[in-house]
Amino acid sequence: MFSIHGTGIGGGIVIGRARVLESRRFDVARYHVPSAGIEAEVVRLDKALEAVRGELGALGEHLSDDAPSEARALLEVHAMILDDPQLAQAARDDIVEQGWNAEWALASQADSLAAQFDEFEDAYLRERGRDVQQVADRVLKSLAGSGGNIPCVGEPAIIVAADIAPGDMLALRSALGFAIDLGGTTSHTAILARSMNVPAVVGLNRASELILDDEWLILDGETGVVIVAPDEPVLAEYRHRQAASRLERDKLKRLLNVPARTLDGVDVELHANIELPGEAEQARESGAAGIGLFRSEFLFMNRAELPGEDEQYEAYRAAVLAMRGLPVTIRTLDVGADKPLEQHASGSIMNPALGQRAIRYCLAEPEMFLAQLRAILRASAHGPVRLLVPMLVHAHEIDQTIRLVAQARQRLRERRIPFDERMPVGGMIEVPAAALSVSLFLRRLDFVSIGTNDLIQYTLAIDRADHSVAQLYDPFHPAVLRLIAMTIRAGRRLNKPVAVCGELAGDRTATRLLLGMGLSEFSMHPASLLLVKREILLADVSRIAPRVSRLLGSDDPERVGSALKRLLEDTHPGQRASAQRSTPG
Repeated sequence: MFSIHGTGIGGGIVIGRARVLESRRFDVARYHVPSAGIEAEVVRLDKALEAVRGELGALGEHLSDDAPSEARALLEVHAMILDDPQLAQAARDDIVEQGWNAEWALASQADSLAAQFDEFEDAYLRERGRDVQQVADRVLKSLAGSGGNIPCVGEPAIIVAADIAPGDMLALRSALGFAIDLGGTTSHTAILARSMNVPAVVGLNRASELILDDEWLILDGETGVVIVAPDEPVLAEYRHRQAASRLERDKLKRLLNVPARTLDGVDVELHANIELPGEAEQARESGAAGIGLFRSEFLFMNRAELPGEDEQYEAYRAAVLAMRGLPVTIRTLDVGADKPLEQHASGSIMNPALGQRAIRYCLAEPEMFLAQLRAILRASAHGPVRLLVPMLVHAHEIDQTIRLVAQARQRLRERRIPFDERMPVGGMIEVPAAALSVSLFLRRLDFVSIGTNDLIQYTLAIDRADHSVAQLYDPFHPAVLRLIAMTIRAGRRLNKPVAVCGELAGDRTATRLLLGMGLSEFSMHPASLLLVKREILLADVSRIAPRVSRLLGSDDPERVGSALKRLLEDTHPGQRASAQRSTPG
């Protein structure tokens, strides 16, 4: 018996036999094609591309009515990658110009394109490199004559794989759970697993090599642990935990329509983060009071030309309509010259995290930015929309953005296109300079949203994707907590809304801490909503706030950690009884 640790995606605990899928990576044949065979080699590649395009289309057409709302959108993302000129056309060029065989040309271009994604600062965008490799693997399998079909796994089992594409996950919907070597919380594998509500653990590194087919496994999607060949005492313990987990999930469902209100009557708004328009419906059904962060990057990736105003408008409108009158916060483009928007690339960037990204990039490309602003404004005619600008640091960036928003509004007025004249404009607080200057920001903006992921990384100079320093990534570092508290206090003082939309908002161990700082708007992945709501129902802000204030006064990480632990463990008499009374059934 041994255990492997990764990142839990949720879904509870499952016990079952392992079915190990063959590694997605395989040796690629590399040879030069005689000049007489070049044309035939290009045709061979095109046939493989067309075959995979047909596979993805068939998967989309045969999706069941109860398929997750994200499923079709994720298949479309892979279809877009398949048509990306940087992949398909570049591979054809290598066949013609270099004389490479189709497999060599395609694998080379896929590796090059995926490497560009590895330079992303944003974790979600960094994961898109895996989508490129997944699409390339399908084409390579087609070139090898094996097709993209997943082998039949017989009775329901826990699927173990180095990686698995969304389309393959959909073909394995009867699986008990998924144990995947690669990926993080923002991978499409994780997004789909959450929407399917199936237990999954990603980032297991070498699980597919260490686990044998047909071995008994315990997979805990909450803690991110996979136990291989468990003995009877461990099996008994986890069967008990499994039953308790199911009961807990059933209890959480009762909170769906319960107002998010603390014991002392503080109302809290719980919003959802989404990456694709199709996820808006799931967010609403999960009890979200709105969309606190809609990343717009998906529209811009893996394509030769930037999306036009009309295409963007349709995507934003779809999300707004799906929320049925609940607010939708759309973040403007958060990529940069280091990202694979090749038509605007400007060469190699030494440190893309500190370069021309997000609002800096958008202000440098005003026509592109204006098209997005007009599309977002047009979507506001269909329901409440808030515009969120990422990576603000300087006051002049805010002023320039506001001027461009005014210009976009005027253009729509001239075209007699309806929009919300009073659409709020807000900014993200993601770097220490913004948090320290937040009062100045709030005097110019309607609201701010704290992106804790980047704020932590910039404050501590830590890239948590770098395993050599990942252990130093500390969301509860005293400096980070003071910056968050400072921003929330400024918002309350100036009567401007402040939200937290980073992963800290969905971490239930941080809920009381944030409530004690005065936060009343959280935005997180829909899967975390009910867990955080339960913590809110059990909290008494009047009791918590003084303790949080004292906690923030310490600059000793150990003392802060101890105070936080006591805050989490504290339950005054009658707290849980009160929460139970607020829960129907």
